[in-house]
Amino acid sequence: MGRDISKCSRAELQECKAELDRRYAGYVAENLKLDMSRGKPSGSQLDLTNPVLNKLENYITCDGIDARNYGGLEGIPEARRLFSDLLGIDVDKIIVGGNSSLNLMYDAMMRLYVFGTGGHTPWRKLPAVKFLCPSPGYDRHFLVCEDLGIEMIPVPMTENGPDMDMVEKLVAEDDAIKGIWCVPLYSNPQGVCYSDETVDRLAAMKTAAPDFRIFWDNAYGVHHIYRECKLKDIFGACEAAGNPNRVLYFFSTSKITFPGAGVALVASSAENLKEIRKHMSVQTIGHDKLNQLRTVRYLKDAEGVRRHMRLLADELRPKFDIVLNTLERELAGTGLACWTKPLGGYFVSVDVPDGCAKAVVALAQQAGVKLTGAGAAFPYKKDPRDRNIRIAPTYPTCEELQKAMELFCVCVKLAGVNKLLESK
Repeated sequence: MGRDISKCSRAELQECKAELDRRYAGYVAENLKLDMSRGKPSGSQLDLTNPVLNKLENYITCDGIDARNYGGLEGIPEARRLFSDLLGIDVDKIIVGGNSSLNLMYDAMMRLYVFGTGGHTPWRKLPAVKFLCPSPGYDRHFLVCEDLGIEMIPVPMTENGPDMDMVEKLVAEDDAIKGIWCVPLYSNPQGVCYSDETVDRLAAMKTAAPDFRIFWDNAYGVHHIYRECKLKDIFGACEAAGNPNRVLYFFSTSKITFPGAGVALVASSAENLKEIRKHMSVQTIGHDKLNQLRTVRYLKDAEGVRRHMRLLADELRPKFDIVLNTLERELAGTGLACWTKPLGGYFVSVDVPDGCAKAVVALAQQAGVKLTGAGAAFPYKKDPRDRNIRIAPTYPTCEELQKAMELFCVCVKLAGVNKLLESK
């Protein structure tokens, strides 16, 4: 436990700054080139999946279809069945697509924007369209809205998910609010797991917009690192509440097998899937069935996925240990940072003193460590308090990560001390 720097006198702060400047200059002299800017798998993590490249002894699916040819808009049966068993979703609710769940999310947003749903006015014809954005959140979700000119409304995150009192109030009052982004398990970047109560309230809440949609991006649904969190079934909750069409569910193997060469899915109600098939059939005659087939033959079944994810957890746990242990050793008790301790997922979220996040990221960049941009986890890249930083520990080696985290902590202290000196 370090001393509380936030309570130091000006003289003590100046002494602390001199020591931090010296340490920081030492890191700069090392000419580091380390990247912690995105949640990319490392080479050693990708190596665990290399056998998937050798799993096409033949090209015939379980229903006798040649996967090398056209067709199969909904995906091969064995892929739909695997994801059904893994995620607890009725197989009839699932369409297995290409490699990218983000692509499927963008397509879903575009269909609602251009064509509307259930006979309601297409969003593009409305005077205003708004979306709720739990924040900090996933920057690429926010970019989809920004690309289409959809107004984003930040909603604070709690330890149980988005602030549901605020969500319920907003959606009940404003029919321009058409949806909410959700990463319900090990959320990006805080690692929050939505509580059963949060799932139930999202499913049952009264919305002024009859075509309100939950974009349920379960990106880390099987990424358990320390222990498994259970997520309540959103489909069951929506059906029980009388809102069966409310949810659009997304998932992919991008961080299970190979990013850019994984398999993604969208799942929803029969009514929603009918609309999706109608427009998807114009987009494509069928997705990459060969990739679906080799992925399923490698993973085999739901237990095969869980077995593979245990290997992945063994690969990632030492890196999360490095991040959390270094933060604890260097910053606990200093009054300059607090952080999440996720049980799974891909990120650790760190909050530094207000007005310091951009300074920390800039200091790290100058010393050769690239971090996710300050504000990236907020709509329009605007963190109102300039305090949140997303740590992505997966890509560097353990040795590189240890060095990067030690430098990061020096940058947090230096930015914090500089801020305190401005006010004393």
